[in-house]
Amino acid sequence: MKITVESTSKIVSVNGIDCRIWEGETERGIAVHCFITRIAAKADQDLAEFEAELRETRAPSAEAAAIPPRMIL
Repeated sequence: MKITVESTSKIVSVNGIDCRIWEGETERGIAVHCFITRIAAKADQDLAEFEAELRETRAPSAEAAAIPPRMIL
């Protein structure tokens, strides 16, 4: 399965761990929410652009904004 996701500005804390909500869809158009705690890239690359893009976020959709932390595994 392949998905394309975008970072949102919503962060939830689950069991003391902060997760940023990313939203996107599968190749077939099924909407998904991802709860990302960490992202890493190989250190032997020029990471300036990666780090700049990682700081870019958008507002979460109404659906993602309404997800209560207690519903997240």
